[in-house]
Amino acid sequence: MAQQPKVMGVLIEPPPPTWWKANRHKVLAVAGLVLGYLIATHLQGAPDQQTRPHPGHSTPAPTTPHATRTVHIPT
Repeated sequence: MAQQPKVMGVLIEPPPPTWWKANRHKVLAVAGLVLGYLIATHLQGAPDQQTRPHPGHSTPAPTTPHATRTVHIPT
């Protein structure tokens, strides 16, 4: 007569995860976004730097009084 197979162990299905284990990444993501928003809106950043007006050109002004510039147009 043939031997019957021997039972080594029994596999069972694990219980479903709890609500926290299933959704903790969503809860932490929303909490991080809310915290980041609160930090960004309630903390003051660096003070605004005062801007000086810049001239409309980059060449220096003439140093001689009544300096005139002439343009020679070839004819």
